[in-house]
Amino acid sequence: MIAIGGIIGAGLFVGSSASIAAVGPAVIVSYLLAGLIVLLVMRMLTEMAVAIPGVQTFPDFARLGLGDWAGFMSGWLYWYFWVVVVAIEAIAGAAIIHLWLPMFDVWQIGIVLVAVLTGVNLLSTRSYGEFEFWFSSLKVAAILAFIVIAASYAFGLTSPSGPTFANLTIHDGFMPYGVLAVLAGVPSVIFALTGAEIATIAAAESSESEKTIARMSLTVAARIMIFYVLSIALIVSVVPWPVVVAGTSPFATALSTMEVPGAATIMNIIVLVAVLSCLNSGLYVTSRVLFGLAARGEAPKNLVTLNRRQVPARAIVVGSLFSYAALAASVLSPQVVFSFLVNASGATMLVIYLLIAFAQLRLRDRLQRDAPEQLTVKMWFHPWGAWLAISGMIGVLAAMAFSPARAAELAASLIVIFGVGISFVLHRTASRRERPSE
Repeated sequence: MIAIGGIIGAGLFVGSSASIAAVGPAVIVSYLLAGLIVLLVMRMLTEMAVAIPGVQTFPDFARLGLGDWAGFMSGWLYWYFWVVVVAIEAIAGAAIIHLWLPMFDVWQIGIVLVAVLTGVNLLSTRSYGEFEFWFSSLKVAAILAFIVIAASYAFGLTSPSGPTFANLTIHDGFMPYGVLAVLAGVPSVIFALTGAEIATIAAAESSESEKTIARMSLTVAARIMIFYVLSIALIVSVVPWPVVVAGTSPFATALSTMEVPGAATIMNIIVLVAVLSCLNSGLYVTSRVLFGLAARGEAPKNLVTLNRRQVPARAIVVGSLFSYAALAASVLSPQVVFSFLVNASGATMLVIYLLIAFAQLRLRDRLQRDAPEQLTVKMWFHPWGAWLAISGMIGVLAAMAFSPARAAELAASLIVIFGVGISFVLHRTASRRERPSE
């Protein structure tokens, strides 16, 4: 449920509209390709988690495989990615609530949402898990209900005109913009699929952490196939794809096409639940990653402190404060500061995934040489499976570089990545200066 909470958010329920509008029905292939990359990365994490007991968080896998620089960079980049996501999801949720409570500004509602879920995370890890369980359960129920309703319509059981699968080809074909558009559509899709790796961080606080992670790859594959690929395939089967408007929920469009009463209200409620779930997960994961960095001396050491409920309260508060700052930027400088913060999160997850993939290749060779008995769960088609994922991710970054809509995101991301790299050099230099005095 934690993995579901990280994966399914506004990116599926609203953001998928932009992908459908840009690619057409072949967006199904874009989702399959992006899902394959995420699945391969998750399998690599599974192999390392089972083979190296006691280490679950993926920044630590990057550290073990490539060195301290990789652990430092992946940890801080991941923290940055999710504190920005918290702000984005807070704004998305606040915009929906604003429809019902117009007397309050969106930024005011966003502050309240972040404050409430910060309070939930401060209570205990169990309270976070309970909230995420119910949030995710509602999302799963909503998607499954949509799949049943849309499938019944697409197969002609409830459609007045019979099966509607002709929508996949009658409007300029299955690939109206060609193969390159399908590949260029992968970047926007892959960012919507990030979040499953949250389970590796949460598993560190589980009593059966290795077993939990070992089961993760197949369940993540099933979630991607069912919740994303199947639902998107049904949308473009039910609705003529030119009707889908970027920025408008394609799920709401499909429900309206099928004449489901109250479609807009239903989707607003579902999207609100989805964004609150992602907001909740974002606050959780930023605090744990920051806690891990502090424990290694790569963040202020006073962030290691736990409260009496055994949660890293200071790390949680720091993450929420950054999100408040991002919310303020969305009001004071939406076109400059906030746009930069959002764009700079674009390619960071791919860079983190690349670090994980290279770390897996190094650790696998090391384990095969020194402790082959620990490789009870293995990456598929080693080493070609890892290299396939690496090639796919590099291809996505190249597609971003040559896409006018994505080039700005890549440039902003590279600025942040370079900044984190400089921070590591400064941190290492300061650490070496301190050692002689110890």
